[in-house]
Amino acid sequence: MTWNDLARAKYALLTTYKKDGTAVGTPVWVAPDGDRIVVWTNPKTWKVKRIRRDPKVTLQACDNRGRVRGEEILTGTAEVLDDAGTDRVRGLVGRKYGVIGTLAIQGHKLFLGKDRSVGLSIAQQAPTA
Repeated sequence: MTWNDLARAKYALLTTYKKDGTAVGTPVWVAPDGDRIVVWTNPKTWKVKRIRRDPKVTLQACDNRGRVRGEEILTGTAEVLDDAGTDRVRGLVGRKYGVIGTLAIQGHKLFLGKDRSVGLSIAQQAPTA
């Protein structure tokens, strides 16, 4: 699976790392953004806290419960985006996931507030030789 294939997958298992190196995977919606993959999430989640401390992540295609599909693991570096970047991610995720994505994003903004979500941008890490 290539980076572009993963960006087109319905779900990806985003794996972040605890201080002790333990891997923690979470299924997320993903959308392509040029040569990056973007994710929309709550800023108070542990995955965001772990990314702020250590931006190294891995991604794998998965189902909505996090069961991986295929064996290919792609590595990347994640960045927590500002308000403008988060708005862009909302638009990209909404377009990719159609009515369901748009309703989820709009409902989240309406009931929880605009500041209760954040965009993540993930750049593919170049393979090491």
